[in-house]
Amino acid sequence: MRRKIVAGNWKMNKNSEETEDLLNELIGLIPNNLDCEIIVAPPFVNLASAVDHLEFTPIEVAAQNMHQAESGAFTGEISADMLKSIGVNTVIIGHSERRAYFHETDSILALKVNTALKHNMQIIFCFGEELKDRKSNSHFELVETQLREGLFHIETHSWQNFILAYEPVWAIGTGETASPEQAQEMHQFIRKTIEVKYGNQIAEKVSILYGGSVKPENASEIFSKPDVDGGLIGGAALKASDFIAIIEGI
Repeated sequence: MRRKIVAGNWKMNKNSEETEDLLNELIGLIPNNLDCEIIVAPPFVNLASAVDHLEFTPIEVAAQNMHQAESGAFTGEISADMLKSIGVNTVIIGHSERRAYFHETDSILALKVNTALKHNMQIIFCFGEELKDRKSNSHFELVETQLREGLFHIETHSWQNFILAYEPVWAIGTGETASPEQAQEMHQFIRKTIEVKYGNQIAEKVSILYGGSVKPENASEIFSKPDVDGGLIGGAALKASDFIAIIEGI
């Protein structure tokens, strides 16, 4: 059975005090009958304190990004070894904002994947199409390319380190709405694409999260789709009650 996962990407939000407050709220609201894995990704400066704060809870800590190099003259960047040294074993790679604002290409992301695997990290690998791709009906082709260029060089055994996160960028802050049926359609396509390359066993085992503006109001319907295994949550992850409501929708 595939892992059910809800991950909260805090992006560039929450200072040290606010981080502690939000984590305390989450800890206090975790359901007794928890039926999924929970991951939170605070900003870099709060990762170490989050790891300490959540040590005896079911909540795992992830980094929002990392550099592909082991070390060196890369001012402002963070390495896999630095993350591992503070107890962070999960990293988000390829988020739509990293692709769009920081020009991270599929080839760069493939290098980041290699480095994370070298350090035996769990990887939340993000991908998805923009509005122009959806409107030109090239969204399936684009997603297949992102998977092929970013991931399809890895060995079969490495898939145990991966969580996938499909982000329909066209449905995030654009006024456009992605239906649960559209989410299922793409998740099914993603699973089939992996099956063609790596076989049914790998395709059926990997968890695919949906990252298209999941809210408490729509979480249950989206998560009920057979190929949707949870969500990568943005804004709603910054409010404890909303994040927990989404978790309860799994």
